[in-house]
Amino acid sequence: MTTSAHTTPGSVTLVGGGPGDPDLLTIAGLRALQAAEIILTDHLAPDVSGLVNDTEIVNVGKTPHGPATPQERINELLIEHARAGRAVVRLKGGDSFVFGRGGEEYLACSAAGIPVRIIPGVTSAVAAPALAGIPVTHRGLSQGFTVVSGHVAPGDPRSDLDWAALARTRTTLVLLMGVTHLAAITEALVQGGLPAETPAAIVTKAASPDMAVVRGTLATIAGLADVEGVRPPSITVVGDVAALDLVLR
Repeated sequence: MTTSAHTTPGSVTLVGGGPGDPDLLTIAGLRALQAAEIILTDHLAPDVSGLVNDTEIVNVGKTPHGPATPQERINELLIEHARAGRAVVRLKGGDSFVFGRGGEEYLACSAAGIPVRIIPGVTSAVAAPALAGIPVTHRGLSQGFTVVSGHVAPGDPRSDLDWAALARTRTTLVLLMGVTHLAAITEALVQGGLPAETPAAIVTKAASPDMAVVRGTLATIAGLADVEGVRPPSITVVGDVAALDLVLR
């Protein structure tokens, strides 16, 4: 991507912005932002206003229980601005392809004949636990990790997840968007055979000055979350690694 002459149509670059701190942007992501003529951003994306000069920034985020731009309209905006010959960046928190609907945006732009570039980002599924001193894998404790969405509760007809199978994986479980249904999720994991005393932790507002960590067990973490008033954005980690605290304070 260049900063000079327009091409017709323009282009769209899908940039994963990392877990929220602008310092955790990739160099490629920063260069794309500085070359952009318009940035369509999400509410969990880092604030990049101080990194670009006179670039139009439009918030099209989906705030839980708040204002939200329908995905179909976001797709339309990407195509409209690119067809006007503009260099468009779609900026998301984390990585665009980890529950970021980046695939849908890519397909919509591609079907419209818009050139699309992908710049991966640091996913919060790994970064948030790491910033809290929790490695998602650790020799002797976990040989893998599984990332799932808790947006839909176990037992909901819309749920495609086999929670009993997840309970048997012997991997670290990382739950995104799981605050609302955490009690039901932990109950399903216990019923699936995961011991109730398995360590668990919730990382809230990772990569920000307000980051907080709540630690407990699979049996207690949902209750602790209620007591502490945990709200999104939060990530839950379940597994032996959740007992670790590798951060020097």
